[in-house]
Amino acid sequence: MRNVDIKKYKVLENVQLSSKPTLETFNESDKKLKKELEKIREELGDFQDTLYAHGKYSVLICLQGMDTAGKDSLIREIFKDFNARGVVVHSFKVPTELERKHDYLWRHYIALPAKGKFGVFNRTHYENVLVTRVHPEYIMGEHIPGILSVDDIDDAFWAKRFEQINNFEKHIAENGTLIYKFYLHLSKEEQRQRLLRRLDLKEKNWKFSPGDLKERKLWDTYQECYEDAINKTSKKHAPWYVVPADNKKGARVIVASILLQELKKYKDIKEPELDDEIKANLEMYKNQLESE
Repeated sequence: MRNVDIKKYKVLENVQLSSKPTLETFNESDKKLKKELEKIREELGDFQDTLYAHGKYSVLICLQGMDTAGKDSLIREIFKDFNARGVVVHSFKVPTELERKHDYLWRHYIALPAKGKFGVFNRTHYENVLVTRVHPEYIMGEHIPGILSVDDIDDAFWAKRFEQINNFEKHIAENGTLIYKFYLHLSKEEQRQRLLRRLDLKEKNWKFSPGDLKERKLWDTYQECYEDAINKTSKKHAPWYVVPADNKKGARVIVASILLQELKKYKDIKEPELDDEIKANLEMYKNQLESE
């Protein structure tokens, strides 16, 4: 089973997204990559059972990427062997009226995984420094004191928001949440091809929105915002990984392998031992059941 080189993807210093590859196939066929993923996700499923029994940590996986980057299918394929009770996926859309009546991190905080569980954020709290930075007018819907117009949303505002996000992640990490953040790095040409497939295939038409084309025109701006967000918030306790996403099966192997390798470093995560009294009477309990 492949152990990917984590250092290739982990953000340990400032990165330039334009210099990062968007394609990784490991020179393997899609069929072989699919087989590799099956082995890795089986081990991840076993780890989740142990995490649940241990009950002292939770795991938060954050997925970000441009439209069509493959977030939904990656979630479906990587967590296929998990016990359904052990993983919860949240796909964050436009904030509701209730969510706007709270601070922007509130809806993410209440969605955090409980101890013993995996939580997956499909689009995350980083939308609040990505889409809102590209479209600062959205901030006005948050009714923040002192923000009277878009002109008030300056560099200091974004610096403060990055600080708040870093503090949020530091707080939950110190209380037992293991955080892994993945940016699915898609090329503009591959996005074009995937959007065309949505139009060409009738069963995929429902995924297409004219708004996808409007956002695509802002590609370079989004790349700048992603790069800035990643560089300002990749921390030891909450690292970012830039994952080539032009080949979906390759991206899934990378994400799953990184998760398995990183989680296995926590040697204290193991199934609890039975107390001495129960352990001493195991044979008696077995005899009781066999004699029924």
